[in-house]
Amino acid sequence: MFSHVMLGVNDLERSKKFYDALLGALGIGPGVANKNRYFYRGPSGTFAITTPINGEPATHGNGSTIGFTVQSAEQGDAFHAAGLAHGGTTCEDPPGFREGPTGKIYLAYLRDPDGNKICALHRPAK
Repeated sequence: MFSHVMLGVNDLERSKKFYDALLGALGIGPGVANKNRYFYRGPSGTFAITTPINGEPATHGNGSTIGFTVQSAEQGDAFHAAGLAHGGTTCEDPPGFREGPTGKIYLAYLRDPDGNKICALHRPAK
């Protein structure tokens, strides 16, 4: 359904370090530069960071979340730890499994250095 997701950031190089570490925990290589943007290409889509082209400050969306698929709870824990080690802050409940109407899922939530809410999500086999 999605071709890519792009987030606005205020400090491109700080955010690159954050996302290089975070997405590196998922086996995705460092961001590839293209003008004022970095692109991260994975097997199921593209994620990008950019400074806003209109010159205004980047702001996070209240109520917005970007979810990254992880292959296991351990990979989700590594994602979360990498984010914390590179300027992210934890939010919501601690990383772990939750039961909901769609069954058992693993979630690990963070805010990136600009306040964007991101998470790792794993759906174990039933």
